[in-house]
Amino acid sequence: MGILKEFKDFALRGNVVDLAVAVIIGGAFGAIVSSLTDNVITPLLLKPALKAAHAENLEQLSYGAVKYGLFLSAIIKFVIIAFILFLIVKGFKSIENKKVPAAAEPTPTEKLLTEIRDELKKP
Repeated sequence: MGILKEFKDFALRGNVVDLAVAVIIGGAFGAIVSSLTDNVITPLLLKPALKAAHAENLEQLSYGAVKYGLFLSAIIKFVIIAFILFLIVKGFKSIENKKVPAAAEPTPTEKLLTEIRDELKKP
């Protein structure tokens, strides 16, 4: 059971969670950039070239079509992933906050010793 506790402590440390979030967000943002270039920018650049070549093939004309829907879909997926990660990290933070024990009330002996110490400090 000791190794499971060590793994749990390792996995719940802030650095590991932050790194995991960064990797996932980076991948999702990469999908947005790929979609922007593949579905919006490239077709806009190719459309004049296809028109200049008098493309007679329907497949070539559809290749030059700007696919805004696919780009918007990538953005929506990113927002959903980011929101889910936010909820997960918020859950981890609440678990971490519960781990921190509250300061215990001093015992009567400790209170008495503190009073004696304070009295001895007086000139």
